[in-house]
Amino acid sequence: MTLLANDPGHLTYGRVQTTLASGNLYLLIRAYCAEPDAARAAALAPYLPRLEDLDLGLDHDAALPWALRKAGADPVMHRTQDAFFDRVYWAPAVRSAEALGIRSALGTAVVYDSHIHGSWQRLRDACSATHGAAATLGEQAWVRAYVETRRAWLGQHSNALLRKTVYRMQAFQALLAAGSWALALPFTVRGVTIDEAVLAGGVVRASAEVAEVHLLRLRQRFLQGEDVRALQRALTAAGIAVEPDGVFGSATHDAVQAFQRRAGLTADGIVGPATRSRLGL
Repeated sequence: MTLLANDPGHLTYGRVQTTLASGNLYLLIRAYCAEPDAARAAALAPYLPRLEDLDLGLDHDAALPWALRKAGADPVMHRTQDAFFDRVYWAPAVRSAEALGIRSALGTAVVYDSHIHGSWQRLRDACSATHGAAATLGEQAWVRAYVETRRAWLGQHSNALLRKTVYRMQAFQALLAAGSWALALPFTVRGVTIDEAVLAGGVVRASAEVAEVHLLRLRQRFLQGEDVRALQRALTAAGIAVEPDGVFGSATHDAVQAFQRRAGLTADGIVGPATRSRLGL
């Protein structure tokens, strides 16, 4: 668990950095509390309403970090996180990579890193607009262009904390220069030899999650806007017709649940990363 000043993700937790500001921390803790044998569910369940509301005051709640750390020792939390992060980050990243024609281990790792770190869609589109589509350039040329685009964006970011995370792209550039497209073990990243062991530590984990990506869900005061309209159009394109009025009311909630059931997702009516990915948003 981390909390860094000026981190746009705010309170961050878990093995691949799920954040309070993105709404994904709520989804993770909700999934954990739903497990019947979760040892720390009673301590964390009272926080669910505030996590759902993206209450940034939780950054300074003294009891929540303690409860999260204790839950981190629970094997049920380990199991929950494995399933959650595969569903929310890994599977969408693989689909994003495949949609661009990226098949290599290194190219997929680049896409996955951006899904975890944040702002994948923004930088993907910026790269393609400047350098050309992946289908035109080919996988290797596009991945090189994307890594350079993201390195420049992080290196010149207005948030000094995010500028420190440029090391992520520098590490990828070193692997690209070495031609390590298959990521055959062992290989070295930032002086650390990667083999069968999982190694971590000593890096800045600030989130680059963009503020415009939110959980979309039914609330007492209906959410409205172009992001809701885009969702409604995507649902209709997927065969579940709903009026594209830009208002997340009960009809949209029901349509989301119907799509989630059909896609084998948790049918909670909440449009998070997994549902967005399946809809192509």
